[in-house]
Amino acid sequence: MIQANGPARPRLQVSCIQFEPVFGDVDGNVARSSELIWDAARSGSRLIVLPELANTGYVFESAEEVAALAEEVPAGPTSKAWGALARELGVHIVAGIAERAGDALYNSALVTGPDGYVGVYRKAHLWDRENLFFRKGDVGFPVFDTALGKVGVAICYDGWFPETFRQLALGGAEIVCVPTNWVPMPGQPEGEAAMANTLHRAAAHSNGVFIACADRVGVERGQPFEGQSLIIGPKGWTIAGPASRDRPETITAVIDLDQAAAKQLSAFNSVLSDRRADVYG
Repeated sequence: MIQANGPARPRLQVSCIQFEPVFGDVDGNVARSSELIWDAARSGSRLIVLPELANTGYVFESAEEVAALAEEVPAGPTSKAWGALARELGVHIVAGIAERAGDALYNSALVTGPDGYVGVYRKAHLWDRENLFFRKGDVGFPVFDTALGKVGVAICYDGWFPETFRQLALGGAEIVCVPTNWVPMPGQPEGEAAMANTLHRAAAHSNGVFIACADRVGVERGQPFEGQSLIIGPKGWTIAGPASRDRPETITAVIDLDQAAAKQLSAFNSVLSDRRADVYG
């Protein structure tokens, strides 16, 4: 990892694309997301994040529905389409996808870039009825060493677990991309900001990482989604967004990844080196 006192890297423009996938319309969702990726790339973004299950929609009613829409990664048509776009535009894309690997079905995120397929992350913590259809992720919390920097990935409910971001930070992640489909939380007061905004701001602060969250909007099979995509700096302050609750939009920030490499809160304090693993049990 490049240290804070090493050579400065160029600043990086990041975009999170908030849109409304149509359930089951894989071709249409890939086409629409590709248009939005084009727009973000034209504006100068080199790291672009799409929502969770951006190619299929979210509210599955049976494992058979998942199996009918899931694809191999990176051999499937969605991976190939997004991969070709990343190569053409010279960008890195992190996008939620329904993955089929043999007999297993995963809620996954594809990472692809100008030089081709980078890797896949499989959601570790399954939310609600996802447990009926998907298998829990089996790849841990990989950190992908890209030309842009060290990129980690989490998906939606993963963000409720501090261990997710701590593992990624310990693995060297400088930015964590979060494809997500946030829904209202039990007991959420009317008009209250998404709980996820608080959780991810805290995670960025306590781990010294940038976090880029791309949520979806709309109502699918009766399930409303929260929107409010945001990009957070390594001190926990929001630097883009939150986006609206109900409108497609793209939020963008220009960031300095060297700020995440430092991990410093003060001259005496680093959020990683101050850890007391000897007393945690």
